[in-house]
Amino acid sequence: MPTVPKTQTKTKIHKKRRSMTMATYFQSSLTCVGPGERPGGSSSCLRQKGSQRCRQLRLSLACGSLCFSDPCLLLGQLLQHLKRIISDLCKLYNLPQHPDVEMLDQPLPAEQSTQEEVSSEEEDEEMPEDTEDLDHYEMKEEEPADGKKTEDEGIGKENLAILEKIKKNQRQDYLNGAVSGSVQATDRLMKELRDIYRSPSFKGGYYAVELVNDSLYDWNVKLLKVDEDSALHNDLQILKEKEGTDFILLNFSFKDNFPFDPPFVRVVSPVLSGGYVLGGGAICMELLTKQGWSSAYSIESVIMQISATLVKGKARVQFGANKNQYSLTRAQQSYKSLVQIHEKNGWYTPPKEDG
Repeated sequence: MPTVPKTQTKTKIHKKRRSMTMATYFQSSLTCVGPGERPGGSSSCLRQKGSQRCRQLRLSLACGSLCFSDPCLLLGQLLQHLKRIISDLCKLYNLPQHPDVEMLDQPLPAEQSTQEEVSSEEEDEEMPEDTEDLDHYEMKEEEPADGKKTEDEGIGKENLAILEKIKKNQRQDYLNGAVSGSVQATDRLMKELRDIYRSPSFKGGYYAVELVNDSLYDWNVKLLKVDEDSALHNDLQILKEKEGTDFILLNFSFKDNFPFDPPFVRVVSPVLSGGYVLGGGAICMELLTKQGWSSAYSIESVIMQISATLVKGKARVQFGANKNQYSLTRAQQSYKSLVQIHEKNGWYTPPKEDG
């Protein structure tokens, strides 16, 4: 752990002690002054003046007249306001002004810093909390590196490169003023993609994910493995012999309000019959509608659920079918009709023996 220079530590301790001394002084002084001992004629004027100082400080904060970009200048401005308020309070309660008030907006003398550096070990024992706070602060600065290591743990180099490329593209889009999507959707999709790259199902070859044109909001998902005892699995084996592909290609399209709205999912290829696949490739699942969707659902769980639904719905590959019948426009039309029908009639839940 990096150590804090002794000079900096002593300087902070000195400033804290000086502020503590002033606070104790004013507290003890105020307790000795009763209501009857306050100055009569000028008290209301002074109170108005003190209130005016406070309003000036609040106005400075609200209007942005304080220089927040320069910490040193900001500290000086705040100390000036504090000095004026304390002076007004001393006049209001007829108290002698503490000598340190005049030093509030003054830098710490160099000689005093040198003296503090050569102070005895008893001061270190008197103020143990300062050292602990500084040590704790230094530890907090080291946390982001450990967090990044944990975040990327379990992800292959190839997939890490994809994540870095996405971040690079996002930075470039931001510089070009061509930012797409929303912060909440982008952060959630990055988390979903990272979780998928870390998933045993993904690493086991059950499915694959590709970003369309490197867009985080447009995914192509390949279902590489389905139930080996299903007719759909046999059809995919025949499809591999005929066309060289043995997977079902899905497209996931995400909107800016994800994860509060579900992704739009459709089958791209091959053309299927059954399996709750509608015209254009839309999928009839309550899970994919606003009514059945939950922001807690993960994308991987949706992928696995669709794979299981295709098998339970006894989906079959339509060999020789016109591949152009699956399109985004037709799928969206089928989806809208699906939502309208089920909003009116509700959803049918099949018996457990039917899956």
